Amino acid sequence: MESDRRDFLRAAAAGAAPMFIPRGAWGANDRLTYALIGAGGRGRYLNQSFQKLGPRCAAVAEVYEPNLQLALKDSPEAKPYADYQELLQKETGIDFVVLAGPDHHHCPMLLAALEAKKDAYAEKPLSKSLEESARMVAAVRKSKQVVQIGMQRRSAPAVMDAKKLVDDGVLGRITLVKPQWHWNVARPLNNTPLPGKLDWTRFLGNARKRPLEPMRFRYWRYFWDYAGGNMTDQGTHLMDVVLWFTNAPPPKSAICYGYVAKATGSEHPEVFSAVFEMENYMATWTLDYCNSFQNGWSITFMGDKGTMILDEWGYRVWDEPWKPDNAPIHQRQAPVPIETHIQNFLDCIASRKDPNCTVEIAQRAVAGPHLANLAFLQHKQVRLGADMVRTS
Repeated sequence: MESDRRDFLRAAAAGAAPMFIPRGAWGANDRLTYALIGAGGRGRYLNQSFQKLGPRCAAVAEVYEPNLQLALKDSPEAKPYADYQELLQKETGIDFVVLAGPDHHHCPMLLAALEAKKDAYAEKPLSKSLEESARMVAAVRKSKQVVQIGMQRRSAPAVMDAKKLVDDGVLGRITLVKPQWHWNVARPLNNTPLPGKLDWTRFLGNARKRPLEPMRFRYWRYFWDYAGGNMTDQGTHLMDVVLWFTNAPPPKSAICYGYVAKATGSEHPEVFSAVFEMENYMATWTLDYCNSFQNGWSITFMGDKGTMILDEWGYRVWDEPWKPDNAPIHQRQAPVPIETHIQNFLDCIASRKDPNCTVEIAQRAVAGPHLANLAFLQHKQVRLGADMVRTS
């Protein structure tokens, strides 16, 4: 019964019950229930992952009919909506929401979820601007809701192990950190008609009004109206690890250069490099989507006692002085499972504790990439104000 489930959660928060209700422990109507808001590729992946861990999807909101139908195949009992505001008004019995809309919807969706008094698992990057970040942090702290931002490296055991090695001083004084992401995926943007029905007005939301251009929906990350491009989309992941491992505040300033090489139609560069002024070291952030050398993401931490490379395959640490035939002194495979991050969020719904990736962590992580975008647009060095909103 609904009252039994609520009692369970209250007891769990007090430490009298396990933190998570496993699949099968309750009836189909008694498990934690949630709504998926935004059912694109990432949203559907999250929906599948949440359901594997036990919660039940009760509703889905999506503006593109084909995406909605694909999500309903994974959650056939979920009620469909085109308008997430209507969903939040009508689906009063849900325990939390999973927010996976485009970047320009991240702030309004989270604010609406908080107003509806729903806990939220929200996709990264936190925001589309420094101003939105500050507004979102203030709104979460004014509420009583648990909010986890989807930067899953924060809950990856092997990445935590790598962090401990750095904390223990294996690298000595860190002087330079080099995040990078290489994929050979850049292509001209496809602007052919979309199959299926799209609610273009709802997709635009608070963005400027304009006639439908299919490529703006297909590749919304590549347009300034809807996102910060790969700079913030991938950069928030990697710059978070940089700040986390170095126990550092966001960059003081940034400069950036980039260009559109092959992604004709894009407003955002798919080849760029940013340089960040950090408190006690220097960091760069480079992305090339036209080349697959060292394919994927990696972060190189360079210290006066050693070097660590953290990437999709794991981490390796070499002693100084480095020589070509040196073997790593530490190494481990380091997968980044989404399940541990989701599980942390589910545990926190019961305990009411802060999750592994709070809005404050996410605000700091995306501050540097936002700065770099401003530097790219203004063709100058941009400095971050103490309030993480004002720039100069």
